[in-house]
Amino acid sequence: MLATKTKPMIVSMGPHHPSMHGVLRLIVTLDGENVIDCEPILGYLHRGMEKIAENRTIVQYLPYVTRWDYLATMFTEAITVNAPEKLTNIQVPKRASYIRMIMLELSRVASHLLWLGPFMADIGAQTPFFYILREREMIYDLFEAATGMRMMHNYFRIGGVAVDLPYGWIDKCLDFCDYFLPKVNEYERLITNNPIFLKRVEGIGIIGKEEAINWGLSGPMLRASGVQWDLRKVDHYECYDELDWQIQWQKEGDSLARYLVRIGEMKESIKIIQQALKSIPGGPYENLEARRLQRGKKSEWNNFEYQFISKKPSPTFKLPKQEHYIRVEAPKGELGVFLIGDDSVFPWRWKIRPPGFINLQILPQLVKGMKLADIMTILGSIDIIMGEVDR
Repeated sequence: MLATKTKPMIVSMGPHHPSMHGVLRLIVTLDGENVIDCEPILGYLHRGMEKIAENRTIVQYLPYVTRWDYLATMFTEAITVNAPEKLTNIQVPKRASYIRMIMLELSRVASHLLWLGPFMADIGAQTPFFYILREREMIYDLFEAATGMRMMHNYFRIGGVAVDLPYGWIDKCLDFCDYFLPKVNEYERLITNNPIFLKRVEGIGIIGKEEAINWGLSGPMLRASGVQWDLRKVDHYECYDELDWQIQWQKEGDSLARYLVRIGEMKESIKIIQQALKSIPGGPYENLEARRLQRGKKSEWNNFEYQFISKKPSPTFKLPKQEHYIRVEAPKGELGVFLIGDDSVFPWRWKIRPPGFINLQILPQLVKGMKLADIMTILGSIDIIMGEVDR
């Protein structure tokens, strides 16, 4: 019997892979059907976002930031205004904080929906993709009604939001919440106990608790490995502490656990939105607006030329000579910005800590020893967006 020893085969997956995770290239070393090694190649979507930030004022830079993670655009805007707010200690009116919270949670639901669809399509289930697009369209309608844009909203401002919620928006949003919760249960009935789905995800891509912490993972990747860490509870930003909600987490650390965490997060987000909509306070929606109300009738912002401006820009102010790291709990993990001011209108350094980039590090270790078909399952469960990975 002749034993033929074949050389391992090297396959390039990408850069344009049919799965919708952006332009990622994987150089995979295969022995038959087994993966020996996998090397992700990044940088196809690099646009120099950090360098652009250093030559723009914060208000000029705001429309750019929605292009990092273009599925959870509100979070990139939140971090962009939170950093200078904390640096210069600007107060945000309570109503603005609530509006921000509602927008962030809607954005989280939209992001998780567009994670669920392609993830199921990667595994081979086409149906959920059409379902999630139907629900996501409604969230985008709400965004369009409030901000004028469906995806790149340019809505947050330093010290508040650009414009108040339109008349009837809150009722519309509550209607959406009532409509959406049964739909999540429908997804669960369709997917969670499906034997084919379970065969594909159970025990695939297991990350232990210690391992997840050591790799610096965050978000659902970390919480699926049994670590109860959510920046909304840890950092107490906006008004999350005033509402009643729980951290979603699982112990197993496999692809199924990550799926369950994200499904749970969608339900919790709807819970947060419902509570916030019911208890949203009145008052100004922006710091500038608050000062305008304090000035009374004499304010120059009541003049004729200011009458028709709906999205009032924040004033261009100087960033003090300090440094600060600020983070929010984005749908994919901890999105942070390290900001160094320089007594000028431009930031001296604007370092982005994208969750997708850091969660992607663990991919080669997860796929080693797995089958070729499991690469898509594991990559899908990590939930990366290349706009944010490459910046």
